[in-house]
Amino acid sequence: MDLAGLVALLGSWPGARWLQSSGTAYLLINAMHVLGIALLLGSILVLDFRLLGGLRSVPLTVLGPLNARVAACGVALALTTGFWLFTVQPREYLGNPAFLIKLGLVALALANVMVQHANPAYARALAGAPVSAGVRASAVASVLLWLAALVAGRWIGFV
Repeated sequence: MDLAGLVALLGSWPGARWLQSSGTAYLLINAMHVLGIALLLGSILVLDFRLLGGLRSVPLTVLGPLNARVAACGVALALTTGFWLFTVQPREYLGNPAFLIKLGLVALALANVMVQHANPAYARALAGAPVSAGVRASAVASVLLWLAALVAGRWIGFV
């Protein structure tokens, strides 16, 4: 199947048709997408801020595992609902440069998460060891990438 066929298939699946025909359904899925983003950014930015030396009164052994799990739930919700919203107008989204930039930024942010979690120094930091320069650099990248993805997502409606 070629890209045009896949795009047509995505735009015609029952979930896309439901959102296309129901303003209430679209509103609810969109709200769930925003909730996923809020869970992700709210938790990951706090964790990154702590890794960068803020909130020293909260131990990373407490903050790290909790916030990482909440962020993972936020990512899962945002990706699932984001894909669903994409299927409402896939051709238009694929022609929107802001959408493509957002996808690239999200991919880079997720790659950074994989690098963080593969880094033994990150696991040691969450266990209470001193935070290494590499872990701090990854936290800076995380903040910048997730916030840039947020801005690109908002930009989609203006392009």
